[in-house]
Parts: sequence; structure tokens; C-alpha cells
Amino acid sequence: MSFRVAARLTPRSLAAALGAVALLATTAAAQDTARPRPARGMLGPRAGDRHMAFRDAGSDADSLWPVKGPAPLPGSILPARRVVAFYGNPLSKRMGILGEFEPEEMLRKLDAEVAAWNALDPAHPAQPALHLIVLVADPHPGPSGRYRTRHDSAMIERVYGWARSRNALLFVDLQVGRSTLLYELPWVEKFLVRPDVHLGIDPEFSMKNGGVPGRRIGTYDAADINYAARYLANLVDKHKLPPKILVVHRFTPGGVTNARKIALDPRVQIVMHMDGFGPPWMKRDTYWRDIKREPVQFTGWKQFTKAKNDRPPTPRADILRLWPAPLYIQVQ
Repeated sequence: MSFRVAARLTPRSLAAALGAVALLATTAAAQDTARPRPARGMLGPRAGDRHMAFRDAGSDADSLWPVKGPAPLPGSILPARRVVAFYGNPLSKRMGILGEFEPEEMLRKLDAEVAAWNALDPAHPAQPALHLIVLVADPHPGPSGRYRTRHDSAMIERVYGWARSRNALLFVDLQVGRSTLLYELPWVEKFLVRPDVHLGIDPEFSMKNGGVPGRRIGTYDAADINYAARYLANLVDKHKLPPKILVVHRFTPGGVTNARKIALDPRVQIVMHMDGFGPPWMKRDTYWRDIKREPVQFTGWKQFTKAKNDRPPTPRADILRLWPAPLYIQVQ
């Protein structure tokens, strides 16, 4: 009520008007109190359906997604498709499913995993992939003193052939030890110039601050990730390639520093991949803490096949409830 209107009222009518206003305010306050408020999200083993890694479960981080970034260029895989990758090294049965079984059996399992994801989310057709550790961190310095072992090109070509037999992508993964991306990326360039070969980098085994791989957890800074992305972008331009995917593993807050400074480029699609293990609630905690709260571009999720790592495994349908929904699934 304006003072101009109030000035023309009699004392009796003014009192009645003020009473009406008070009644309306009281009614509105009561309605507001009765209106259900959204439940606040939770973390930990008791979170259940209210876990803040899920969409619309009370996390302020929901509003950070999707990330406002460059539009995908022609030939981009994400976000139209979901990459489903088997991880490991054929020289080790302990490093992941890629080397745990004979090639044909492993590839049949990959076919089944791809089919399962296609049935669950046909809106994002599954793109099969093999994620091969080509540079393996080593607890011993070795002849180079760099605490890492390079695997020979013949082995990489063999796995590339397996990928080609399924129209799958190949990711070459680098565990640099005490080496650097600057030193190691030229070594795998002859593979990265192929249109169906992409890159993974693992901060856990980047001992830039010293230490022995496997005895302490390493780290990358945004500057390291930006360097790898620029390297890939230059290859895209030079060789007229479709956009590359760069997968960055992460399962600790310190595994990637200054994530907000990671620069986006339409020639390189960056996946921040939740690489932790444990029961589903613990992995969701890690996803919320290290991936959802620090948005970069796209997200990934690790599934272990061993009960000692994931007990029990997270159901695929629950992975799709995450927000953002991961578009890179890695099976180890």
C-alpha cells in the first residue's frame, strides 16, 4: 500500500486495510512453511538415493553441469557416444581385464559389455575401446633412471590390431614415473597420428615432486594437462585428424591441482576419469569430491572386475544416475 493511497483513508478503513495485509502475510508465511523443501544431499554409506553424486539429490554442484565449453567439431566422439574401454596390458594378468584373458575371450567380453550399455542407454551408443598401458611406472629406476618401462611397438601394434577387429578405439596410457610428458609424448606420436588412437595420462604415477611410484601418489597440475592437450591439438591440425580424447585419471584431491585452469579446446575432448575403487557409496563420494565439484568437460567412471577392488560392483543403472552421467566407462 502506497502512502499516497493511505492518506485518503479514514482511520477505520485504514485499520481494516492494515488488518487485511497482516492476515495475508500470516497466510503466506504458513503456506511457505508447509511447502516441502528439497532434502539436503548426503555422502557416505547411509546416503542411499540422496547421495550428492546423483542428479537432483541436494548438491549445489548440479548447477555446474553441463560445462559451457566449445561445441563439438565434426568427427567428435563425445558427447554423442559413450566410450566403453577395457584397460590393462597383455603382458600382465594383474593390471586389468585387457591382459587377464586370451584375446578372443577378452574381446567377446568387450562385445557383451558394449551390448549391455547399448541396451541400457541407446541414446548414447557405446563406442568400444581398448585402453593400453604402454608406459608402465616402475618401483626401480631402471637404465634410464626414470622409474618407468616403455613397451615395444610390436606389442602396441598387436593390441591395435585387436581394437581394429572390433572397430574399437585404442588409448595409449602413460605412467611417466619420474619422466615427463614433454619427454614421453614424442615416443607415442607415431600412434597418436592415427585417427582412432587417443591418449590417457595417469597422475597417480607422475612423480614430479619426487618419490617412488607405487609408494606414494603422484600428481599433475593443470599446466601438465594443458600441455598434453596442446600437443594433441597440434597433431589434429598438422595431420587433419578428427578431435582427440584425453583421459585424465583421478581419485584424490591432490591428483590434479588447479583443475579450474584446464583450458578447453574443440580439437581435444577432456575426460576427468574417476579412478577409485571400493563399495559403490565410496566411489560415489570420490566422484562427487574430485570430479563433480571440479568441472572440466566430460567425466569417466572406473569399474573393477575383482571383488577385492569393488565389493560389490556398482550397477550400470546406478552409474547412469550420476550427474553428470559418465561418457567414458573403463573396465579394469
